[in-house]
Amino acid sequence: MTDVTDQLMHHYQLTELTDLAVSPDGERIAYVTSEFDAEANERLSSLFVVPSDGSKEPYRLSRASTASDPQWSPDGDRLAFLAAREEDSVLRAAKDDPDEEPEEDEEPETQLWSFDLARGGDARQLTTFDEGVREFDWGPKGERVVVTARDPTEDQQEYLEQREDNGPVEVDRLQHKYDGEGWLDDVTSYLFIVDVASRETTRLDNAYGAGAREPATGLSPAWSPDGERIAFLSTRDERPDNATYSDVYTIRPDGTGLEQLTDSELATGGGNWGPNSRYLAFPASDKDDAYDPTKLYIADTEAGDYQSVSTSLDRPLGRGGAFDWTGDETLVGLIGDEGRTRVVRFDARADDPERVFEQQTEFENVAQLSADGGTLALGISGPHESSNVHSLDVAAVDADDVDPERLTDLNDELLAEYDEPDTRWVEFESDGQPVEALVYFPPGYDPEEGTAPLITTIHGGPISYDSPAFNYDYTFWTNRGYALLRVNYRGSSSYGGEFSGAIEGDWGHWEPADVIAGIEHVTDQGWVDDDRVFVTGFSYGGAQTAYILSQSDVATAGAAEHGIYDRYAYFATGDSHNRMQRDFGLPWEDEETYRDISSITDVGEIDAPLLVTAGENDWRCPPTQSEQLYVSVSKQGIDSRLVVYPDENHNIGEPDRAVHRLSELTEWFEKYDPGTE
Repeated sequence: MTDVTDQLMHHYQLTELTDLAVSPDGERIAYVTSEFDAEANERLSSLFVVPSDGSKEPYRLSRASTASDPQWSPDGDRLAFLAAREEDSVLRAAKDDPDEEPEEDEEPETQLWSFDLARGGDARQLTTFDEGVREFDWGPKGERVVVTARDPTEDQQEYLEQREDNGPVEVDRLQHKYDGEGWLDDVTSYLFIVDVASRETTRLDNAYGAGAREPATGLSPAWSPDGERIAFLSTRDERPDNATYSDVYTIRPDGTGLEQLTDSELATGGGNWGPNSRYLAFPASDKDDAYDPTKLYIADTEAGDYQSVSTSLDRPLGRGGAFDWTGDETLVGLIGDEGRTRVVRFDARADDPERVFEQQTEFENVAQLSADGGTLALGISGPHESSNVHSLDVAAVDADDVDPERLTDLNDELLAEYDEPDTRWVEFESDGQPVEALVYFPPGYDPEEGTAPLITTIHGGPISYDSPAFNYDYTFWTNRGYALLRVNYRGSSSYGGEFSGAIEGDWGHWEPADVIAGIEHVTDQGWVDDDRVFVTGFSYGGAQTAYILSQSDVATAGAAEHGIYDRYAYFATGDSHNRMQRDFGLPWEDEETYRDISSITDVGEIDAPLLVTAGENDWRCPPTQSEQLYVSVSKQGIDSRLVVYPDENHNIGEPDRAVHRLSELTEWFEKYDPGTE
């Protein structure tokens, strides 16, 4: 078998599509890719533009370490984006001391930049906020933008400087930390109006963020096409960090006329104005029910009310909640639909959604969507095709005989080095409940042989779903001779609210039972060798791994990544105290429940070799959880190993670590695979 490390060098060549934006006239598509720089051990984001008709090759506008969120100006002449890059040369020259060098190791803050595509030249820096810019939207004439930025008081600034000097953490707020953000402070984020020409800023004092949800959603500003209102999110509660809702507000660009559109009953996401400025679309779910499928709501600002236009689907909006207007009263968007992300057309006036783009096959997944100027841009991937930019006339989404135009060839050369796995959907029963899963077989493998080892890789969430989207890990493993099983267990989204809500208040019961049933199904079919079965997963998939190993003997070995194993000890040490309380109550009031849903309670039943991984700064699933599982298993004399990634949050970000992670998992499975010579 080929050496793992040598084969994994391909990982450094991987390019991922992250953002899409169609120009107002529909003739161009901007997109962002994430790439690895092996020498610098960094992820770099690059901004490209490509004609939507495919008449020319894509051209690169920038290569900046954090380029993201491209947005076209209303006239289509400029393209703005967020990036942390060296200061604009014009701004530097205007300083009192233009030759002053930044402090050593000082990283630039994320600011707003804009390319003038009509005149050409490099990007122009539009903002200079000390704390950087988080998000933005163009004003309707392209002369102003609205941005979200933190604005510390003098006392808060003194504290921030103290923290930069490694001073003590001082916290007064309930939401004391958040993954990827670290320890939180009480600095308020506001909306600012920025004049594009002069860069002058005006703070909207009544447009500010707050609450436990703000680190995830931001303020999500959206400027109406008529220029009259700016929509944003906020939580105006006596105890905002204890709230599970966020509301949609609007305000005039001069800072007057604050209005609340929603009634504090929904967990809302950012809005998107319709072309006539009457309707505002936004995603939302029940603040008290984490399993409620995220719906598309439309606020009618003339009637003063709002309604869901997707409830009848009983399906959640797709990951990221992408949707765009295609007319004054119509939208297209993505939904999670039985393990796939699909395109749906919505009516702004009624709950009458319609599935479209029937050209999509059962092994294609749509991960990104943007629409404007009569053009629909989609990021489409499959088991052996990474997400690539495709375009389609909006009018053709109903045409079965019109295929989208593929505009990019991301990773084609890389994937030419690998053979395509045989992928199929399977259905089986678990305690009478039909459950679906994806099975991948090694290229050229005949399942009737029954000799392949099986890796069961379990999705996180738990309110998420496995789809046939591309993942390099799966390509790598199948080309090393492994079959893969990916189960959409009860609790997964995309199969309706009842299926997702089956695990409410009862984690660690139906989910592992469904995965175990899936393993038994493929082994009973004789497709794989039941002595060569491995289980792994990240986040809730890591927690599931521990559940499965403590409740069954189906696995030869396991690898639990960045999971939670003791829910009682976890409460308040991570960033999800509201989520835990919403599902299970408070641990000092419902201790038995917390013990019952913790795999650590049954850790004495684990007897399979176990690899455990963690991120040192993971505040979603703190590393102490992984330490506890590792020591508890190791104490029993079971073969085990703990890998902790320094300075890493709930992710594996740096290229070297991504390669190391996949190498660790693969070598662990091969070490305990009785069929490996």
